[in-house]
Amino acid sequence: MIRVLVVDDSALVRRILSEELSRFPDIQVVGTAADPYIARDKIQELRPDVLTLDVEMPRMDGLSFLAKLMKHYPLPVVVVSSLTPENSENALQALRLGAVEVIPKPGSQFTVPDVGRRLVRAIRAAAVAKVRRVDEADSPSPPPPLPGGLETTHKVLAIGASTGGTQAIEKILRALPANTPGTAIVQHMPPGFTASFAERLDRVCAMTVREARDGDLLTPGLALVAPGGFHLQVQRCGARYRAEVRNGPPVNRHKPSVDVLFRSLAASAGPNAVAVILTGMGSDGAKGMAELHEAGARTIAQDEDTSVVFGMPKVAIEIGAVDEILPLERIPQGIVRAFQEKSRVPVPVSG
Repeated sequence: MIRVLVVDDSALVRRILSEELSRFPDIQVVGTAADPYIARDKIQELRPDVLTLDVEMPRMDGLSFLAKLMKHYPLPVVVVSSLTPENSENALQALRLGAVEVIPKPGSQFTVPDVGRRLVRAIRAAAVAKVRRVDEADSPSPPPPLPGGLETTHKVLAIGASTGGTQAIEKILRALPANTPGTAIVQHMPPGFTASFAERLDRVCAMTVREARDGDLLTPGLALVAPGGFHLQVQRCGARYRAEVRNGPPVNRHKPSVDVLFRSLAASAGPNAVAVILTGMGSDGAKGMAELHEAGARTIAQDEDTSVVFGMPKVAIEIGAVDEILPLERIPQGIVRAFQEKSRVPVPVSG
């Protein structure tokens, strides 16, 4: 039984979320709180396993409360936020402060049952997540460029992640040089948040990062993030690779799906691809990585110790789809080394 405390200043939202969660036998709402001060007392009294948290609340905002909570009493937190540009930026800040997952509130875009399903999946992932205190790292110096002799134009990097992936992706991209081969990223995230995520990455990384648009060319130094609510595929376009943003049913309950991206690359890029599967609950991406592995791509998985949830990488490893298992801090070196081996050119790696 997963014990949940719901924290939101809206009585209506507290009631809706509590009623939706009560439909699932493995989840028990042990209490609700209208603001962080009440939440603090109820955490001490009720000892919940997971906290759902709004970011806009009276007396103390959710971000300030989360920072204090992760410093003094680390607890798995799922952020439930309205879909506005300001709130999506706040939600991403919450992830950097240590929140496990972010989902949208019920509204015009998402129905109550849809939010309930998303919330249940997020709470189940949070219940098994490794919660650590997260400190904002100083911006590192930009990594040195890959040498001119290393062919990057005909190569593609693909990254897939879910729970805990926003921080993992940021750490990897911040350590990669500006002329890294064209990169396609799928992070399980609802519509309204992926644009802010891409903008954040663009501010702190040497590469240019933005949300993918249909028809974008994957050129060296450009990283494309799959937009929430759409699948991202990569197709060959002459000597280059083109992004295709497509609607369609969820795959493995996700849209965007890592499997959709990886499978498209297996068919279009094969040995020209390097693929990385990161922290996340479930198995999305494992079968696609197996196809990439069979097609001659270099495949890398995040290890258990550094994964917030060791689900997606574990499945990929178990089915024999992974060439190399690395801790998060060594994955950038692994990526550069993989491209180096494909080009047979020595490559300096940023520490």
